Amino acid sequence: MSLSHQVCIGHLDSLAVAGRFGVGGNGKREGMENFFAKISNHRGRLVLGSLFTLVLGFILGFYSPHQTSFSSGSGGTDASSHLAEVKPPVQYGHVAETFESPQAGGPETSPADEEITCSRRNAIVLAVETVQPAVVSVSVTQVRVYQVSPFSVFFNDPFFDQFFPELKQEYRQKIKSLGSGFIVNEIGYILTNEHVVHNAVKVVVNLPDGRQFDAELIDSDRPVDIAVLKVPGKNLPFAKLGNSNDVLIGEWAIALGNPLGYVHNDARPTVTVGVISALNRDFQPQQGRVYRNMIQTDASINPGNSGGPLVNALGEVIGINTFILTHSGGSEGIGFAIPINKAKRILDEVLKYNKIRDFWTGLTVQDIDLSIAQSLGLKSAQGVIVVEVTPKSPAEEAGLRVGDVILQVNETPTKNRSQIQAAFAGGMVGDIYHLVVFRKGKRLKIDLTLEERPKR
Repeated sequence: MSLSHQVCIGHLDSLAVAGRFGVGGNGKREGMENFFAKISNHRGRLVLGSLFTLVLGFILGFYSPHQTSFSSGSGGTDASSHLAEVKPPVQYGHVAETFESPQAGGPETSPADEEITCSRRNAIVLAVETVQPAVVSVSVTQVRVYQVSPFSVFFNDPFFDQFFPELKQEYRQKIKSLGSGFIVNEIGYILTNEHVVHNAVKVVVNLPDGRQFDAELIDSDRPVDIAVLKVPGKNLPFAKLGNSNDVLIGEWAIALGNPLGYVHNDARPTVTVGVISALNRDFQPQQGRVYRNMIQTDASINPGNSGGPLVNALGEVIGINTFILTHSGGSEGIGFAIPINKAKRILDEVLKYNKIRDFWTGLTVQDIDLSIAQSLGLKSAQGVIVVEVTPKSPAEEAGLRVGDVILQVNETPTKNRSQIQAAFAGGMVGDIYHLVVFRKGKRLKIDLTLEERPKR
């Protein structure tokens, strides 16, 4: 029985006794006094005890720290669970000490430390550890040729050069430059950009582990800006080549290279991280180069990064860092990489033939204007017109004729000669090009197979 119930019963008993033995007009005074004296000796003790118990219970209930635990129903929270949720501030300080408290035998790694360490070794860190040993610094000595007129001191104007061209003096200057590259197999083949090793007379490759090799330029493809080097080392670290056709916009992109090699004299590559911003970016030919289906990334690419790998979160090379678009001269988050699948084709060609075989088509074309287009039956100036077909050439074998207007190459409209040159850039011996030509009012589909250029 609860304390409150006991108090109520005590009150009821007192009321009952008082009602039963009320003061009457016919009773004797002595008898009543004796009776109340007995009550004082017998019942009074019970009443006083009950009152004392009531007061004591009230005081204890008011000051008890467990008063919040009183609740009804199975869903209530007892006092112990309530205190577990609302911990005193000192508890947090005590928990903090468990992470930092030094042990007699040295620092002990707590489960929380291990979890943090595991979270730091994420996919990017693992990818970098996989590829970094294969990323090299490419030091190049180039020779640049200058022609200077003896009159330039007095007349610094190109206009006067045309009068005495035979008096120009030729000067050769050696210039050192730096780029990046990456080893693609254990026997020492390296991929880089052609512009990194263009006109090189000496190429030196430095590995992150400190080894240095004189490299041989096996071959290069200037239009697509890819070069293949070879160093004499064996059992070299190499990067795994991925599939650039499987790249996703928004996935992690990791750029490695050596932009500060001159400053630090250190071949270990730097790492920048971003995402794949866009795919299949095309650029018109510049300085004899054609960049098609480029991978765009916001990972910082700086001078010296050219030729280095662009890597995904699996540690696979998906591109070759090539150039940036910038107004300041530094990285502004608009970098471009050549898809690795294009480089793999060139690498396979070099591994098989020890060179990149030159192809030819036997076509000579020129742009057309509106008058020529209308005379041929076209409504607008589109495509290029074939002005010459070399005998016994791939073009002749495919059935092309002088006067044909090439409208499309591999389903891409061809508006001028620059675009058709760009369409064939990166082609290799054996590739088949699907053409749409306009001839005598009809559209024809012709397949042109690239063949190796005959030796003269």
